Amino acid sequence: MLTEEENNLLTRTGHGTPCGDLLRRYWQPVALSEELPEGGAPLSVEVLGEALVLFRDGDGRPGLLGLHCAHRGADLSLGRVENGGLRCIYHGWLYDVQGRCLEQPGEPAGSDFKDKIRHRAYPCTEKAGIVFGYLGAGEPPLVPAYEALVAAPEHRYVTKTFHDCNHLQANEGNLDPAHLSFLHRRLTDPYHRSVKGTDGTLPIALFIGDVAPTIQVEETDFGLRIITLRKAGEDKMYLRVTYFVLPNLSCIAGPTAGDGYDIHWHVPINDHCHWRYDVIFSTSAPLSAHDWKKINMERNEKNGGYQWIRNRGNHWLQDRESMKSWNFSGLGGFNNAQDTAVVESAGPVQDRTEEHLGTTDKAIIAARHLILKAIQEVEAGREPPHVIRDPRANRFPHMAVIAEVIPASEDWRGYWKKATREGPAESKAAL
Repeated sequence: MLTEEENNLLTRTGHGTPCGDLLRRYWQPVALSEELPEGGAPLSVEVLGEALVLFRDGDGRPGLLGLHCAHRGADLSLGRVENGGLRCIYHGWLYDVQGRCLEQPGEPAGSDFKDKIRHRAYPCTEKAGIVFGYLGAGEPPLVPAYEALVAAPEHRYVTKTFHDCNHLQANEGNLDPAHLSFLHRRLTDPYHRSVKGTDGTLPIALFIGDVAPTIQVEETDFGLRIITLRKAGEDKMYLRVTYFVLPNLSCIAGPTAGDGYDIHWHVPINDHCHWRYDVIFSTSAPLSAHDWKKINMERNEKNGGYQWIRNRGNHWLQDRESMKSWNFSGLGGFNNAQDTAVVESAGPVQDRTEEHLGTTDKAIIAARHLILKAIQEVEAGREPPHVIRDPRANRFPHMAVIAEVIPASEDWRGYWKKATREGPAESKAAL
C-alpha cells in the first residue's frame, strides 16, 4: 500500500503539482483529429486541469490556447476562425496559434497594446489521427515514433473513451495480467477471437486454465516490460509480453494480438476523470475502420460518441441474471466496458492507503516506483526518462508485444527477441 503523500504525488496532475510537472514534459493527446475537421468549430477541452480551446486556423494548423480571452475572459470556443487566427466574439481580439494578439479593433489606430499581449498558447502537432499538445516549458521533445503511430493509416484505428476516475487507476488495469482470468471470464464463451499458435484455442480458455500466472517485470529505457506465462497444456505455455510506457500509457495485446497491439494512453482531464486514447494497430493486414466504428454500437455499449452507456449512475448496468448463465461479471460482453466499470468503481481517486497488494501486482508496484523516481528527476531539475530529443533514439524495435502459445521448453526471452523488428536493445535487470 502507499502512503497518502505518495498517493497524492501519483494522482494529482494540475498545474504546479509534481506529477503534473512530469506529465507536462511529454506530448499528450488533446483530441482526435476527427473532432477538429477543416472549417469546424473551435473545441473546448480540459487537459491536466487546464481549461483550453483547440482550433484550426485558415491553413489547417491546430492551435491550443487558454479558453478565456485575455481581455474580458469570454469563452474563446465561441469565437470565429478568421484572418489567420481565432477571434473573440466579445470585442474582436484576434489570436494566432502562438498566442500572439494580431488585432484589437477597438483600440486607436497605431496603438501597440496588442503587441504587449501574449495569450497562453501551447505547441500542437498531429500524428496518427490524434492532435497532441505540449503543455510544458521549454523546447518540446520529439513525438515518440511508436510503430502504431507511424504505420500506414489503414493499419490502425484510433478512438477515445471517457473514464469517470483518475488516470492512474485505469492505466494500472493494463498492468494487471491476473484480472484477465476473472473479470473477462465467460461461463459459456461466445467471444471467438483466436490467438496465434493456439490452433483455435480461445484466449478466455487460456486465462481460465491458469489463474495464477508467473509474472516477471523488467525495466527498460521507456518504462517496463511485463512478461506473463500461463500453462497451456502439458507441453505448451501462453506467453504474453506487454508494456508500461512512461509517463501514462501502456501497450497491450488487444484484438490484433499476435499481429499488432493496442496503445492505451490515459490523459487526465483533471484529477477525477480522464480520456483513454486507443490506437489499435495491425502489423500485416489493414484494419477496416468501418467495422471498428460499428462494433461498440452493435454491442450497445457506447452512446454514439466517446462515452460508455454503462456508468456510475446506472451501476454500470450490471445484469445479475447473466451472471448465472454466461457472464462472470454481469457487465456485458465487451472487455473494455468491463475494465472501465471496475476502475471507476474504486472511486474518483482510489485510496491506495487501504489496498493490500499481492504477488500478481508486481508490475503495478514497479510502475509506481518508476513514476515516483521520474517525478524526483524533474524536481531535481533533470530530464525524466523517455523524453526523446535525438532522432536516432526515436525507434522502438524492442517494444514487441506478444500474445502467443509457444512450446513450454522454449525460453521466452529467445522467443521475444525473434519477435523484435530490428534486434532489441538490452533490458535492465529483472525486477
